Amino acid sequence: MLSNMTYTRPYALELLGRLREPRRFLQIITGARQVGKTTLITQVAERSGLRHRFATADEPTLRGPGWIAQQWEAARVEADDADSDGALLIIDEVQKAAHWAEAVKRLWDEDTRAGRRLRVVLSGSAPLLVERGLTESLAGRFERLHLPHWSFPEMRAAFGWSLEQFVFYGAYPGAAPLVRKPDRWSRYIRDSLIETTIARDVLLLTRVDKPALLRRLFALGCAYSGQILSYTKMLGQLHDAGNTTTLAHYLDLLTGAGMLTGLQKYSGAEVRRRGSSPKLQVFNTALLTAGSRLALSQVRTNPELWGRLVESAVGAYLVNAADMDVCEVFYWRDRGREVDFVLRAGAAVTAIEVKSGRTRGTPPGLIAFADIFRPTRILLVGGDGIPLDEFLSGPVEYWMRP
Repeated sequence: MLSNMTYTRPYALELLGRLREPRRFLQIITGARQVGKTTLITQVAERSGLRHRFATADEPTLRGPGWIAQQWEAARVEADDADSDGALLIIDEVQKAAHWAEAVKRLWDEDTRAGRRLRVVLSGSAPLLVERGLTESLAGRFERLHLPHWSFPEMRAAFGWSLEQFVFYGAYPGAAPLVRKPDRWSRYIRDSLIETTIARDVLLLTRVDKPALLRRLFALGCAYSGQILSYTKMLGQLHDAGNTTTLAHYLDLLTGAGMLTGLQKYSGAEVRRRGSSPKLQVFNTALLTAGSRLALSQVRTNPELWGRLVESAVGAYLVNAADMDVCEVFYWRDRGREVDFVLRAGAAVTAIEVKSGRTRGTPPGLIAFADIFRPTRILLVGGDGIPLDEFLSGPVEYWMRP
C-alpha cells in the first residue's frame, strides 16, 4: 500500500455509491496483492463520512472466528453511537481468519434481524479462497468488487509513466518509486510481492504437496510468458517426478493469486480446448522482468526480447479483463499458423496479433483464423496496426465491438 497515494482508482466511486445506499449487502473486495485494495478502501471510508473501524487479519499467526467477533462487536458500538447513517467495519485480508465465512454469516444475520446500521467491507488477496467462503456460507448476502492489476492509463496518470516504462516495469503502484534504482525495484518485486504471495496467499492457506515444484513452475511460467508449452515439456524443464494433473492444479492456484495463468487453445470443441497445451501468461509484466536481471535499456535494444515483452504486456491487459468477466481469452495455433490472442464474449469473437516492429500485410495466422472461424473482428496491434499505447489505453470492450 502507498501511504502517500493520492490517485484514486475509478472503482472507488462504485464502492462509495454502494456504501451510501441503504444497508443491503456485504461488500467483498478481491484482487491480487498490491493492486491497491487497502488504499482504495481507506480512501472510500474517509470520503463516505461514516464512522469506521479498520482491522486486518494479515498477520503471521492465523486469526480465528473469535477475533472477527471482537472486531464486529467494537464496530457495533460505533454504529450504535453514530447518527442515522450508521458506521462502517473494514476487515482486510479476511481469508486469513479461520472459518471467517461462518463467523461473518452469523454476525451479519444477527445485525440484519436487529436492524443495526453497520455496513461491512471485507477484502481478500486470495480470490479462490474468498470465493469458497462466499459460495459455501454467504450466498445472497454480498456484492463483490474485483480489482485488476493497474492499467497503462492509471500508471501514466499516477506516476507519469511512459509506454516503455509500463511495458517493462509492469503495474505495481507500490514499486513505482523504486524504478530509478533497478536493483532495489527487482528485489522488492521478488521479496515483497512474489515471495509474499506464494508463501502467504498460496502455500499457507492451500494444501500444496510439492511447494518447491509450485515455485519452479511459477519461475518457468514467467520465463516462458507468451509461449505455448505442453505440461509434458514443463515437467521435463522442471526435472520433477510430478504429473500433468499436479501442474495444472498448481497453475490454477497461481491464476487465482493473480500471478500466472495458462491460456487454452481456441477451438469449436470445449473438450479439445481444455485438453490443449497452455500458453503461459503473466498478469503483470513486472513478474517477468524482475527475475530477468536485465535493464530496460538492454531489453529495448534487443528486438526479440522487446517483442516478447510487448506481447506479454498485451496479454496481461487481456487476462486482467478476463479476470473481470469482460471476456474469455485464448490463443490459436494450427499447422504452423498462429494467432496470439482470441477474445470471446457471447457470440463476439476477436482475433488479435501483436507486432512490435513493422509488418507487410495481414499476418497469415489472422487470415487462416478468419477463414475457419469468421470472427467478429481481426486486429493487428503494434507495427503498422493499432498503436500499442492506443490499444492499452482503451477498455477491452471497445476492441470487441463489431
